[in-house]
Amino acid sequence: MLTIAYLANQFPAAVEPYVGEEIQELRQRGVKVIPGSVRRPDAGLHGSANADAEPEIRIQPLRVLILLRSLGLAARRWDRIADLVKRVLLTGKESPKHRLKALLHTWLGAYYAVLLQGRGVDHVRVHHGYFGSWIAMVGARLLGVSFSLTLHGSDLLVDGAYLDTKLKNCLFCATISDYNRRYILEHFPEIDPGKIIVSRLGVDVVARADSEGRTCKGERWPLTVLAVGRLHAVKDHAFLIRACARLREGGLDFKCLIAGEGPERRRLESLIRENQLEEGLTLLGHVGQSQMDPLYRRADVVVLTSRSEGIPLVLMEAMIRGRLVLAPAITGIPEIVIPGKTGFLYTPGEVEDFVARILFLDMLMHSEDRCAVSRLDWIRHTARLQVLHNFNRRKNLTHFGNRFLQLIATPDFAPQNFTNQDFTNQDWSPPHEDIVLQQI
Repeated sequence: MLTIAYLANQFPAAVEPYVGEEIQELRQRGVKVIPGSVRRPDAGLHGSANADAEPEIRIQPLRVLILLRSLGLAARRWDRIADLVKRVLLTGKESPKHRLKALLHTWLGAYYAVLLQGRGVDHVRVHHGYFGSWIAMVGARLLGVSFSLTLHGSDLLVDGAYLDTKLKNCLFCATISDYNRRYILEHFPEIDPGKIIVSRLGVDVVARADSEGRTCKGERWPLTVLAVGRLHAVKDHAFLIRACARLREGGLDFKCLIAGEGPERRRLESLIRENQLEEGLTLLGHVGQSQMDPLYRRADVVVLTSRSEGIPLVLMEAMIRGRLVLAPAITGIPEIVIPGKTGFLYTPGEVEDFVARILFLDMLMHSEDRCAVSRLDWIRHTARLQVLHNFNRRKNLTHFGNRFLQLIATPDFAPQNFTNQDFTNQDWSPPHEDIVLQQI
């Protein structure tokens, strides 16, 4: 049986459902998957009745005996990781702090390999290019097996430490957007383009969430703006708070809801008080997936204000429900949000542009006849089509499973007449259908 060790920085994690989904997809195909987590699992998800959400391997908390055994393993198989240690100590432009962390993660890679010994692992897979990917790479080297990784957004565009080495050593690298693939090939020209594939994420198909109580032209209601995402600096909810202050100054009647929790909460609460937005802006905290449908139904516009993203799941979730979306024109977002066709984009970092587009949408909503098919109704329709055809979770997971098994195939597991060369230079991205544009 093909055995895959699957490592995540933290598993399970509420904001990374795609990790568990990939594990489940592979298990349904008869693959043995050993889920692993570097950090302690999310308290709210650990102990779930779903066996797929339970890590079999936990690196933290560290155990002294295994730490000692890992030093022995690294010493006996030093020839397998010597070039990685040389890369950390002698080459590159990383800071001393980054180099020290990489050395510690090399030790944790040996620790991970000790935990996996005797389990018959054929391949190690890791999500995100952060520290977990170095641990996975070292562990795979010491075990004598291949490894692969998936790059999303900030792990590539913001915090890309040692990506040159990770990309060089991986069997293949999946990334979630065409933009990311172009970025990798431009910034790492020495990497074989055939190793870099696009593997899109997706969401479940659900019924369109029609707005309740809003019927015809002339009716007035407070515009409801919804943002969904972890309260982290990269999500830049402070930008949204500043924009809300401008909207209030302009006399707009609105409600802004922010669903998510994180380290920025206190700072955001302070900004809300400073701008006297307590009446119009609410931090909802963590909202479970089962509670998101009512929130989307309330929303007139779902907004994103991140400084860096891949292609956010929140946009897919909103669009499949027929919600209008407004997002910054960065990275892979224009691959899902086509301006004026499946949603709206604003100039990154420009509060005035963001505010102008919110006011424009409010004007359209209150001037169009909602008893008839309007321009905004058509955008909601094409937004839903965009996700149905290109960001459908079930369809894209099937593409992932097929491609993954082909790329790691060995003589023992390969389909008849298959060779690795058959897959080296082909584009294994799921087809990006143009059915949406055909209907515009």
